[in-house]
Amino acid sequence: MKWKWPEAAQRWKGALGKYIYVVLVIAVGMVLLLLPSGGRDSPGEETPAREEGASFDLDAFEKKLECTLSQIEGAGEAQVVLTLDGGSRQVLARNQDRDGDGGGSNTVVTVGKGSGQQEVVPLQTVAPEFRGALVVCPGGGDARVRLQLIEAVAALTGLGSDRISVCAGGA
Repeated sequence: MKWKWPEAAQRWKGALGKYIYVVLVIAVGMVLLLLPSGGRDSPGEETPAREEGASFDLDAFEKKLECTLSQIEGAGEAQVVLTLDGGSRQVLARNQDRDGDGGGSNTVVTVGKGSGQQEVVPLQTVAPEFRGALVVCPGGGDARVRLQLIEAVAALTGLGSDRISVCAGGA
């Protein structure tokens, strides 16, 4: 005995066959809407990568420099003190409007965050410049080691050799 489809199911089957591609596109679209978005953050969530780049951690940089300088042959366990010329700063986006008379206005670009809040648009964060460096290590009395330490600190900080002091410390 062969089973027969009811009358309403026969009509749905015919309509589904006629519009199968439309139904498939709608189904795929609904699946894509349910997938989590990879590139967007929720409004209350802050991006940790942006926060890391926004500030300069002097202590972490000094520790990393100490670890690196301690690996120079003959230097021994190094201690580093760095001084800064000011703090880190942000370069903000600006909108420059010029009129026909040669004058104009220069305003900082802001974006609305909702609820009447405005936020400036930073283009980049500039790390502070170094003022000077002091390196204390047991091998600091040897001229060869001293030269290697000065060259290493100059390469990593951008300081000139006249702003880097290397001293021999106790073992």
